[in-house]
Amino acid sequence: MGSTRPAIRGTAQRTGTDKRGAVVAALMLSMALAALDSTVVSTAVPQIVGDLGGFSVFSWLFSGYLLAVTVTLPVYGKLSDTFGRKPVLVVGASVFLLGSLLCALAWNMWALIAFRIVQGLGGGALQGTVQTLAADLYPLKERPKIQAKLSTVWAVSAVAGPAVGGVLAAYADWRWIFLVNLPIGGLALWLIVRHLHEPQRKTDARARVDWAGALVVFACGGVLLTALVQGGVAWAWLSPPSIALLGTGLALVVLVFFVERRAAEPVIPGWVWRRRTIAAVNLALGALGLLMVAPAVFLPTYAQSVLGLGPVAAGFVLSVWTLSWPVSAALSQHVYRRIGFRNTAMLGIGTATLILLAFPLLPYPGEAWQPALLMLLLGAALGLFQLPLIVGVQSTVGWDERGTATASVLFCRQTGQTLGASVFGAVANGVLAGRLGDAGDLDAVAHGLGTGAASETTRRAVADAVHAVYLGAACAAALAFLVLLVLAPRRFPVLKDH
Repeated sequence: MGSTRPAIRGTAQRTGTDKRGAVVAALMLSMALAALDSTVVSTAVPQIVGDLGGFSVFSWLFSGYLLAVTVTLPVYGKLSDTFGRKPVLVVGASVFLLGSLLCALAWNMWALIAFRIVQGLGGGALQGTVQTLAADLYPLKERPKIQAKLSTVWAVSAVAGPAVGGVLAAYADWRWIFLVNLPIGGLALWLIVRHLHEPQRKTDARARVDWAGALVVFACGGVLLTALVQGGVAWAWLSPPSIALLGTGLALVVLVFFVERRAAEPVIPGWVWRRRTIAAVNLALGALGLLMVAPAVFLPTYAQSVLGLGPVAAGFVLSVWTLSWPVSAALSQHVYRRIGFRNTAMLGIGTATLILLAFPLLPYPGEAWQPALLMLLLGAALGLFQLPLIVGVQSTVGWDERGTATASVLFCRQTGQTLGASVFGAVANGVLAGRLGDAGDLDAVAHGLGTGAASETTRRAVADAVHAVYLGAACAAALAFLVLLVLAPRRFPVLKDH
């Protein structure tokens, strides 16, 4: 298949570190586009709905984007291994920017949802290819540097995104939320085109793109994730739409298996699950995505309703974990160099399990610093868990498999988040229904709690619901620990850097 040298390594050797620094800047800008997207849009929903209408379907602004990103991750991963990182990243960034422009021109809510899906089709390439290029760019001993920088981008985006979105919506127009992507993305594209030079690779004339596999993977993921996102929200779990979607999704799973088994270059190759290291990390990061839903979705409601905080203060309670996460990730290299990737990750997720179990033990109603402290510790524990696994997996494969391997772990994490939103939403609503009767709906309850006028019974019901969600998240963390203990090898089969 020709040269398998990392793309940037050859460039760095020929031109020094200047161009590598320019490519890193481009990667960080590209990651910022994807990271800022949802947090910026979320704060402008009232203005968007006020202008375009469509309140009953506005949740698809986020669900549609999430679906498109998730189902395209494995496709872009395989394409980057086949054609190189640069063309995939350029195409993905261009599609994302086109979607941003179209979103700014949307004339009604359905058009905006459709254009958000276009954004997501490009966002899948940004997330997966940026992470893969980060591994290409640095050897193993330096890889935590770039990963820590990318983690910092996510942290800053989580904190700054809502503020930026609020300012643009209040003092300009909600359409600027999408238009601001154009200069940022344009600069990232220019840096990529100018400074990212991949070595010439010989192409096998017999190599084919598995377009049939890409289509069925996209259809399967879209149907199943739609069922998970909308089940229990737009319709009941045992309703005809849910049953039809789940049945269709299972049939497509079977079709994916047969199509990929016959493909010469499958989009989801069997080795992704046959290799113990990658399979274990896939499952562990799927559990990470599951547990991340508990704080990300339910903690702001808890902070406002139970602790009586305003939206800004509630957001701060959540955002503190984005401060400790990248710091812990950057320092994790000093741990996994001594005890290995698996043991470092087990240390992180084991600590995270104890922290999640501690949340239901907080006093009622408690003080804001108490959950904030737990979130600070949780971010540190998860930074110690996630980064060693991603770096470890990327180090066990060569250049021509790294895109597929990276996409598989990101796909599992994204799928875990989607599943977690559905499962924990059902748990929270079930607890509320048990405490409050027919009035027990988390969304309906949360809207009226910010004023402090809610009854003591309602506040305690919300606290119990969030406690139950955190217990579920602790179970997911314990599952990740067991997966690593039982399935992951003691030492990852790391390949030597070329």
